[in-house]
Amino acid sequence: MKWFTEVEAGRSRYLLSYESKILFLGSCFSDEIGTRMRESGFNVLVNPFGVLYNPASIAVSLKRLVERTPADIKDLVKDGSVYKSIYYSSDFSSMEANSLLDNLNSSIIRDSDFMAEADTIALTFGTTWIYTRQSDGRVVSNCHKQPASGFIRSSMSVDECFDAIAPFVEKMGGKRWFLSVSPVRHLKDGAVENMASKSRLILAIHKLAACYENVIYFPAFEIVMDQLRDYRFYSADLVHLSKDAADYIWERFSDFALDDNSRDLLRDYKRLADMKKHKPLFPESPEYKEFLTRMEEFENILIKKRK
Repeated sequence: MKWFTEVEAGRSRYLLSYESKILFLGSCFSDEIGTRMRESGFNVLVNPFGVLYNPASIAVSLKRLVERTPADIKDLVKDGSVYKSIYYSSDFSSMEANSLLDNLNSSIIRDSDFMAEADTIALTFGTTWIYTRQSDGRVVSNCHKQPASGFIRSSMSVDECFDAIAPFVEKMGGKRWFLSVSPVRHLKDGAVENMASKSRLILAIHKLAACYENVIYFPAFEIVMDQLRDYRFYSADLVHLSKDAADYIWERFSDFALDDNSRDLLRDYKRLADMKKHKPLFPESPEYKEFLTRMEEFENILIKKRK
């Protein structure tokens, strides 16, 4: 007896390998997949601006990377005694404005270089809702607890989502684009608006994929909603995915996007990642030093297998 309908993802016409260089931008789901690829030895840069939720914020971030836009004092806001940028998450903050600007300007050069060399860009959209600062009309990536009266909140249409991303696909035509919609639910506006927002994102991506051959859609949202479709696969907040669900999506993405050699190495890299997470009771002990030697030898073996 069949108890569920499997969502067929097939196999991407463009496959990723250990030779690929991949930039991940987008929601916390992008963080999840990107981090797993990094732990598996892939050459990736994951959310250099922090988590980004909507196509407009992602487009702003792409533009800053393309143009190597330096951080400016006008980008900063104060959250208590801490300075933060409207284009970055709270992970990027400092009690000194100049120190934060220096750090952001160093990172934008490094991250721009990575994107220029990357052959693949993976974007995950979470919502169509955006926040525009009233004082200067700029779309912010993070409000940083500033008063709500300082922002205009609006929802992007299908065409606006398409128009935000399409110029970059055209400008960087030699790159492959893997797009997905995050299965993480945005319930602040209710379940109905969450689904309406996700639907607009899906339609925009399908439009992009229809217009550009190098745009690939991975149906993460559909796999969770139409195949897993059970609260067992959500964490305690009933919004984010459980570990089992994240593991399954990673398995499906690997089957969809990775070449055969890369998939064969995933189990070994999972073992290496677990070894690196080991926290010894006695770091100076001979046994732990021997463990580090074995781990280094194992990693070198995997590097040779990759090539």
